[in-house]
Amino acid sequence: MKRSYCLAAAVLLALGVIGVAVRTRAPEPPRARPDSGQAPEPAAPDQRPAPIEIVLKRGETLETALRRAGVERAEAAAIVAALRSSVNMRHLAPGEQLTVVPGPEGRPGEIVYVRSPAERYEIRPSDHRWTVTAVRADVDTRVVALAGEVRDSLFASIERLGEAASLTARLVTLFEWDFDFAADSLPGDHFRFLVEKRYVGDTLLGYGDILIAQYSSTDRSLLTSVAFEDSGGRRKYYDASGRSVRKMFLRAPLDFTRITSGFSHARHHPILGGLRPHLAVDYGAPVGTPVRAVADGVVTQAGRDGGFGLTITLRHARGYETMYNHLSKMDVRRGERVRQRQVIGRVGTTGLSTGPHLDYRVRKGGVLVNPLGEKFIPGSPVTAHRRQAFSVHVQALLERLEAQAPFPLSAPGPGRS
Repeated sequence: MKRSYCLAAAVLLALGVIGVAVRTRAPEPPRARPDSGQAPEPAAPDQRPAPIEIVLKRGETLETALRRAGVERAEAAAIVAALRSSVNMRHLAPGEQLTVVPGPEGRPGEIVYVRSPAERYEIRPSDHRWTVTAVRADVDTRVVALAGEVRDSLFASIERLGEAASLTARLVTLFEWDFDFAADSLPGDHFRFLVEKRYVGDTLLGYGDILIAQYSSTDRSLLTSVAFEDSGGRRKYYDASGRSVRKMFLRAPLDFTRITSGFSHARHHPILGGLRPHLAVDYGAPVGTPVRAVADGVVTQAGRDGGFGLTITLRHARGYETMYNHLSKMDVRRGERVRQRQVIGRVGTTGLSTGPHLDYRVRKGGVLVNPLGEKFIPGSPVTAHRRQAFSVHVQALLERLEAQAPFPLSAPGPGRS
């Protein structure tokens, strides 16, 4: 009897040990019946990283921007190589946008490169290479009439019309051979012009050509500049009589500055004292302002010259020379050929100078002359076989300008319509 009891106890003990060793599973949650109305559990959210957006910085390459977005060097180089046939990598602009969409295994799944509202590129991997799809929006060109009065400066006056500084700069270049806005513009002057504005939808993409422009200033003839296609289909600018507005010399070597001292045979010298000739025109401008060649020529001097400080002298056709003094930097060397409007140096205050400015001088036949009073060589006219077409073109633009942007009766200057 005792032996039977011991045997039963051993069996129970063995069963307990086996029960402890068996792995148990948690009970499954009850499944929803089709007619129970209970919603199924939501799927797990996608854990893929969010797209990375990058804005190009000034002077930044596309490859550097891609690396900044986390793209590996080899991938970035391959993407840029694929884009080269569509994009000039030397003409990138700050503000252009890159969006890198992550793909599997940490590689980019797609890259969207937006250069403007009208130009976008989609880059995707395909068969171990990158394919580029160009997406271009339709651009709508509208001709708009603008007019205004100069109160303080031309820049501020056009800005009050809601337009960008780049448009003012474009307008100034149409008259820069005949009119020095630093020396000649006055409060009460009037301007008007027709300009192409390019839109994508309602977004302004930029400006096209100025088709016609007029500037009216006290005691001066009305200035007119008209865009007209030559026989080769290129647009050039002419005055109302059909003569090219482009002349041998610009009126000034700086853009949008002020004259601080004019040409004089007896000026009080601010450093040396006494009355001395000042056979130059001084333009006040911040250090580093670009100085432009007023005409095509050859650099005959580039270096330091006593009281003139850093100076550049250019030799031009027809016996003219120009000097640019007190520079902070020179961008040309002696013997180099330069083109009109090329930047040759930067405004400074070297030599005998009381502050940042450009001392600008003109010699004609070896004699210093007043740059503001010199009558330079006029431009070439419209070719004879295009004269009739030019006359019709100008008349149509003048009528449209007068209808959409008439000068007020009080506007200065003769020749108003």
